Amino acid sequence: MTLAQLLAFNVTLLVAMFSPGPALLVAVQTNLSSGRRAGIAVGCGLGLVAAAWTLMALAGFAAVFELFPAAYAGARIAGALYLLYVAFRMWRGASAPAGALPEPASRAFRQGLLINVFNPKAVLFAAAVLIAIFPGGLGAVNSVVIAVNHLLIELSFYTALAFCLNTEAVAGRYLRARTWIDRGAAAVLGALGLRILLSR
Repeated sequence: MTLAQLLAFNVTLLVAMFSPGPALLVAVQTNLSSGRRAGIAVGCGLGLVAAAWTLMALAGFAAVFELFPAAYAGARIAGALYLLYVAFRMWRGASAPAGALPEPASRAFRQGLLINVFNPKAVLFAAAVLIAIFPGGLGAVNSVVIAVNHLLIELSFYTALAFCLNTEAVAGRYLRARTWIDRGAAAVLGALGLRILLSR
């Protein structure tokens, strides 16, 4: 493993994290609705599982999904149903008075964990990226270094996001349009869940 390969992995990872998917959407909505502490907590949950998926991909776990398509299908359906559940909770909570339904940090952490646990595409994505960037056998030490690096990138990203989104200016704008923002986020998350559920 070279420094250039690690940098290429980090750039690819950051581009993927900035793309609008369930993880980013939940992180943004949690920050806006429940504050910095819950935002960092949800990011810790997301990052921990994302790094674990990378380590599992390095260990060859992606091959399990290829050998047992039913396992992949089951995980995909469970993930889609969980996204629909989260979308329903977001929609229902959008009309509550501001501050009435704060997301405790422990619950936000669990939600972050579950969003990525039920995302089997993450391990397949990790495997594809890792094969492209790190051809050949890496060994146990390099695999752990890559996974820890991944965790640090995720934690840094979601912590920075929490600090950016929890300023007075952003909070004021969010509170004025809270119902529409939360329902919009719920609709997008629900659509992603349905798309995963209906895809093959």
